[in-house]
Amino acid sequence: MIAVTSSDSSKGAVIKLTCETDFVGKNEAFVAFAREIAEAALSNEPATLDDLKNIQISGGTVAGRLMDEVAKIGEKIDVTEYAVLKGANIVSYIHGANRIGVLVELSNAPTEANIAAGKDVAMQIAAMNPIAVDKGDVSTETVEREMEIGREQARAEGKPEAILDKIAQGKVEKFYKESTLINQEFVKDNSKSVGKMLSDIESGLTVKQFKRIQLG
Repeated sequence: MIAVTSSDSSKGAVIKLTCETDFVGKNEAFVAFAREIAEAALSNEPATLDDLKNIQISGGTVAGRLMDEVAKIGEKIDVTEYAVLKGANIVSYIHGANRIGVLVELSNAPTEANIAAGKDVAMQIAAMNPIAVDKGDVSTETVEREMEIGREQARAEGKPEAILDKIAQGKVEKFYKESTLINQEFVKDNSKSVGKMLSDIESGLTVKQFKRIQLG
């Protein structure tokens, strides 16, 4: 897993290059190959995985180099996932011995302080795996499912039918706090939410979008 950003922080790319053993995955040449593919994705912004594999890098296309590496190493090696993110301020982060890659778009123009905060947010995303940035980004289907789970739990506890929706809504609010990034407790200081931490760093600072890719 490799994540890279452009020099002006306007773009980021993350790619998942898989292999069969930790021995190969930790090899410097393998990591350098992954970085070369990530840099190619950053420069070319491929629309699909097939497009990415057709990009020219040193020694041929990505697809051709993958075949060469398989023949040389004797393990199945492939790019199985990637993402490119564009915006005013993209921050990248790699977590857990290259096992999780994260890209985050912040709302404000890059500064030393907000880039550091963006790294903390990306670490949060890696560790807590939020499903969305904020409440409004959660799909209607997910909210309805959580409401129904809440109703069924309350019903099983013998609560009156008249108050099931109120109880379920409370459980949905808890779900938002646990599962949406801005509302999660900040892992480095659980006295504040991620959103509060960002606004304390800079006025108006928040997360616009993120991408998270994980091995396994």
